[in-house]
Amino acid sequence: MPEPEIRELRYFRAVAEDLNITRAAERLGLAQPPLSRAMRQLEHRLGVDLFDRSGQRLALTAAGETLLKESGPVLDALDSAVRRTQRAGQTTKRLVVTAKPGVATELLHRIVTELRDDFPGVEVVVSGFGEQADMVRDGRADVALVSRPFDDLGLEREELYEEPRVAALPVTHELAGRDVLAADDLAGIPAPRWSRADVAQRNYWSARPDDAVDGPVVQDSAQLLEVVAFGQAVALVPRSMAERNIRPDVVYRPVTDVEPYRMYVVWPAGSRSAELARFVEAAVRHSTEPPAVSRT
Repeated sequence: MPEPEIRELRYFRAVAEDLNITRAAERLGLAQPPLSRAMRQLEHRLGVDLFDRSGQRLALTAAGETLLKESGPVLDALDSAVRRTQRAGQTTKRLVVTAKPGVATELLHRIVTELRDDFPGVEVVVSGFGEQADMVRDGRADVALVSRPFDDLGLEREELYEEPRVAALPVTHELAGRDVLAADDLAGIPAPRWSRADVAQRNYWSARPDDAVDGPVVQDSAQLLEVVAFGQAVALVPRSMAERNIRPDVVYRPVTDVEPYRMYVVWPAGSRSAELARFVEAAVRHSTEPPAVSRT
């Protein structure tokens, strides 16, 4: 049986996601008839119907659902291989590193400052919550600083440090007068929801996952602290973040029985470039303690 072409799989995913040939054709920059023929050709190659065309709207068959699920990782792996191959062939060596703003970028500044003295090809990409591991996996970055929990499939990692997490509360909250808290004290209190967080990440950022109450969705640390200050939620944050963000409307209290904040350096499994090895060595050396932070 002839194997499907990569082009056909990309076309298929566009149609399967839109379930509308006209919209998919517009996304792909194609005319509708060639795209329809390509889908028929793909079905012929595979010997199965991918779409149910009997109703008023296009729908996926069981075979189509399977191909949609299985083709994603295949195309992602191809895109990753292309990116890494192109970078490997560049005459000037580059190392793309990524971290999200806050605790991780404090550490990243120190690492990059050292490496740029004799390795100017370091490129920093500041990324959003939960993006770092995916960026390394799909080839957009060579190495990342990332905190637990994260999906480490296809990655190697080295733990850099850990530090306690503390509760950020509005200064008027009834718990603000306590010196130390336990996770049970936060039961039933809304917690901010990080945008793009999966189940494991949502559980980690809740003091009591089984009794978690969803608060507002937040995109970054600045928004999180504003949500806390307005009394809309209570958040668990790394102690160093609390030290960096002293403000009159938010107080921070230790929580004795929650998992600490852990920072890792991660890179693709099997990667052994000299530039990567130098970055990892510098990351370990600069992280014997959590990054020093300035008060803002």
